[in-house]
Amino acid sequence: MRALVQRTFASKLYVDDKLVSEIPMGLTVFLGVEKGDSEEQADYLARKLARLRIFRDDNGKMNLSVTQAGGEILLVSQFSLAGKLGRGSGNRPDFGNAELPERANFLYLRVTEKLREEGIIVKNGVFGAHMFIEQQQDGPLSFVLEV
Repeated sequence: MRALVQRTFASKLYVDDKLVSEIPMGLTVFLGVEKGDSEEQADYLARKLARLRIFRDDNGKMNLSVTQAGGEILLVSQFSLAGKLGRGSGNRPDFGNAELPERANFLYLRVTEKLREEGIIVKNGVFGAHMFIEQQQDGPLSFVLEV
Protein backbone atom coordinates (compact mmCIF):
# COMPACT_ATOMS: atom_id res chain seq x y z
CA MET A 1 0.00 0.00 0.00
CA ARG A 2 1.43 3.31 -1.04
CA ALA A 3 0.18 6.82 -0.28
CA LEU A 4 1.31 10.17 -1.61
CA VAL A 5 0.56 12.62 1.21
CA GLN A 6 0.43 16.34 0.47
CA ARG A 7 -0.16 19.19 2.89
CA THR A 8 -2.62 21.55 1.24
CA PHE A 9 -4.32 24.86 1.92
CA ALA A 10 -7.37 23.73 -0.06
CA SER A 11 -8.35 20.87 -2.37
CA LYS A 12 -11.32 20.33 -4.66
CA LEU A 13 -12.19 17.16 -6.56
CA TYR A 14 -14.40 17.13 -9.66
CA VAL A 15 -15.94 14.32 -11.72
CA ASP A 16 -17.61 15.21 -15.03
CA ASP A 17 -17.23 18.93 -14.24
CA LYS A 18 -19.19 18.53 -10.98
CA LEU A 19 -17.68 19.31 -7.60
CA VAL A 20 -17.73 16.06 -5.63
CA SER A 21 -15.51 16.79 -2.61
CA GLU A 22 -13.51 19.61 -1.13
CA ILE A 23 -11.53 20.37 1.98
CA PRO A 24 -10.56 23.83 3.25
CA MET A 25 -7.10 22.74 4.44
CA GLY A 26 -5.41 19.58 5.54
CA LEU A 27 -4.04 16.58 3.70
CA THR A 28 -4.68 15.44 0.17
CA VAL A 29 -3.84 11.74 0.16
CA PHE A 30 -3.55 9.68 -3.01
CA LEU A 31 -3.80 5.97 -2.16
CA GLY A 32 -2.53 3.07 -4.26
CA VAL A 33 -3.47 -0.46 -3.22
CA GLU A 34 -1.19 -3.29 -4.30
CA LYS A 35 -1.82 -7.02 -4.63
CA GLY A 36 -1.62 -8.70 -1.26
CA ASP A 37 -2.29 -5.58 0.81
CA SER A 38 -4.19 -6.35 4.00
CA GLU A 39 -6.73 -4.87 6.37
CA GLU A 40 -3.94 -4.54 8.94
CA GLN A 41 -1.95 -2.39 6.51
CA ALA A 42 -5.00 -0.22 5.86
CA ASP A 43 -5.52 0.22 9.61
CA TYR A 44 -1.85 1.09 10.16
CA LEU A 45 -1.90 3.59 7.29
CA ALA A 46 -4.96 5.33 8.75
CA ARG A 47 -3.37 5.54 12.21
CA LYS A 48 -0.14 6.89 10.71
CA LEU A 49 -1.97 9.54 8.66
CA ALA A 50 -3.98 10.60 11.71
CA ARG A 51 -0.83 11.09 13.76
CA LEU A 52 1.57 12.60 11.20
CA ARG A 53 2.97 15.79 12.70
CA ILE A 54 3.48 17.84 9.55
CA PHE A 55 1.52 21.00 10.35
CA ARG A 56 3.15 24.09 11.83
CA ASP A 57 2.71 25.01 15.47
CA ASP A 58 2.88 28.59 16.80
CA ASN A 59 6.67 28.48 16.49
CA GLY A 60 6.62 27.40 12.85
CA LYS A 61 7.76 23.85 13.65
CA MET A 62 6.08 20.78 12.17
CA ASN A 63 4.55 19.52 15.42
CA LEU A 64 0.80 19.27 14.78
CA SER A 65 -1.34 16.50 13.34
CA VAL A 66 -4.15 17.18 10.89
CA THR A 67 -6.74 17.22 13.67
CA GLN A 68 -4.64 19.45 15.93
CA ALA A 69 -4.29 21.87 13.02
CA GLY A 70 -8.06 21.82 12.38
CA GLY A 71 -7.71 20.19 8.98
CA GLU A 72 -9.49 17.52 6.99
CA ILE A 73 -8.38 14.78 4.62
CA LEU A 74 -9.25 14.38 0.96
CA LEU A 75 -8.61 10.68 0.25
CA VAL A 76 -8.32 9.76 -3.42
CA SER A 77 -7.88 6.26 -4.79
CA GLN A 78 -5.07 6.25 -7.36
CA PHE A 79 -4.22 2.85 -8.80
CA SER A 80 -1.28 4.27 -10.74
CA LEU A 81 0.66 4.54 -7.46
CA ALA A 82 0.97 0.75 -7.68
CA GLY A 83 2.67 1.17 -11.07
CA LYS A 84 6.34 0.71 -11.71
CA LEU A 85 8.58 2.93 -13.83
CA GLY A 86 11.94 1.48 -12.86
CA ARG A 87 14.96 0.44 -14.81
CA GLY A 88 14.36 -2.41 -17.21
CA SER A 89 10.60 -1.93 -17.38
CA GLY A 90 10.57 -0.01 -20.66
CA ASN A 91 8.87 3.31 -21.14
CA ARG A 92 5.31 2.33 -20.30
CA PRO A 93 4.19 1.97 -16.69
CA ASP A 94 3.68 -1.57 -15.42
CA PHE A 95 0.42 -1.84 -13.41
CA GLY A 96 0.69 -5.58 -12.80
CA ASN A 97 1.06 -5.04 -9.06
CA ALA A 98 -2.20 -3.05 -8.71
CA GLU A 99 -4.90 -4.82 -6.70
CA LEU A 100 -8.13 -5.91 -8.37
CA PRO A 101 -10.76 -3.14 -8.21
CA GLU A 102 -13.18 -4.81 -5.77
CA ARG A 103 -10.47 -5.54 -3.20
CA ALA A 104 -8.78 -2.15 -3.74
CA ASN A 105 -12.06 -0.32 -3.17
CA PHE A 106 -12.69 -2.35 0.00
CA LEU A 107 -9.30 -1.34 1.44
CA TYR A 108 -9.73 2.28 0.29
CA LEU A 109 -13.06 2.45 2.13
CA ARG A 110 -11.50 0.78 5.16
CA VAL A 111 -8.84 3.52 5.36
CA THR A 112 -11.66 6.09 5.14
CA GLU A 113 -13.58 4.38 7.95
CA LYS A 114 -10.52 4.09 10.21
CA LEU A 115 -9.62 7.76 9.68
CA ARG A 116 -13.16 8.75 10.65
CA GLU A 117 -12.86 6.59 13.77
CA GLU A 118 -9.84 8.77 14.63
CA GLY A 119 -12.18 11.79 14.57
CA ILE A 120 -10.98 13.15 11.23
CA ILE A 121 -13.31 14.62 8.64
CA VAL A 122 -12.62 12.65 5.47
CA LYS A 123 -13.86 13.48 2.00
CA ASN A 124 -13.47 10.98 -0.83
CA GLY A 125 -12.98 10.84 -4.54
CA VAL A 126 -15.02 8.51 -6.74
CA PHE A 127 -13.38 5.12 -6.97
CA GLY A 128 -12.51 4.24 -10.57
CA ALA A 129 -13.66 7.57 -12.00
CA HIS A 130 -11.61 10.02 -14.02
CA MET A 131 -11.14 12.86 -11.55
CA PHE A 132 -9.85 16.41 -11.78
CA ILE A 133 -8.18 17.64 -8.60
CA GLU A 134 -7.48 21.29 -7.95
CA GLN A 135 -5.29 22.03 -4.98
CA GLN A 136 -3.24 24.72 -3.35
CA GLN A 137 -0.17 23.09 -1.92
CA ASP A 138 1.36 24.25 1.34
CA GLY A 139 5.12 24.25 1.03
CA PRO A 140 4.95 22.34 -1.26
CA LEU A 141 5.22 19.49 1.20
CA SER A 142 4.77 15.91 -0.03
CA PHE A 143 5.65 12.51 1.40
CA VAL A 144 5.44 8.95 0.13
CA LEU A 145 4.21 6.54 2.80
CA GLU A 146 4.61 2.83 2.09
CA VAL A 147 3.21 0.18 4.41
